[in-house]
Amino acid sequence: MLVGERMSHPVISVLAETPIQDALALFKKEHIRRAPVIKNGKLVGIISETDLLNASPSPISSLSIWEMNYLLSKVTVKQVMSKKVMTIEEDTPIEEAARIMADNKIGGLPVVRAGKVVGIITETDLFKILLELMGAREKGVRVTALIQNKPGTLAKITKSISEAGGDFIAFGQFTGEDPSTRLITFKTAGLKKEQVKKAIWGIAKEVWDIR
Repeated sequence: MLVGERMSHPVISVLAETPIQDALALFKKEHIRRAPVIKNGKLVGIISETDLLNASPSPISSLSIWEMNYLLSKVTVKQVMSKKVMTIEEDTPIEEAARIMADNKIGGLPVVRAGKVVGIITETDLFKILLELMGAREKGVRVTALIQNKPGTLAKITKSISEAGGDFIAFGQFTGEDPSTRLITFKTAGLKKEQVKKAIWGIAKEVWDIR
């Protein structure tokens, strides 16, 4: 799966000279939390809802409403945006985008093609992918088990479930307690909980959860 397949597009962007109150209104209307900032057709920054809110006056300000509105009209997106923007291309694997976002503690990456912003990939897009990968919206028996990190172990698990009449909805493999083990989580349809447990018994080192 590549970024281009799951990015949000067409992208909603804001101009650098946009007043922050107008940007906040746009964010509320479009239900977004961040947007690329464009000037003369080029990407010059990224602005988040948090950036905009932090630039807004405190509710306990002693200024009058007219004074606040006047001051806010003078503050534009370019004054509060993040100027150092990390971008990504459409053909980047989705897990690479997730790694970049996690490592840099950012919630979104503008997607570019030949220097032009064509979309944005956000943490919300990644959450949706996780829901699909784990079969969160489908009914089935969900299992979390610890297995030996040896060639052929996964094949034994999938073969046993298949021979019992089960059909995999989702399957994930994660780091175990140490390099000798792996943690697997899968969801299967067509079998009852006891049938699934029986199918993997003796193959899995430990069954942590089955529901």
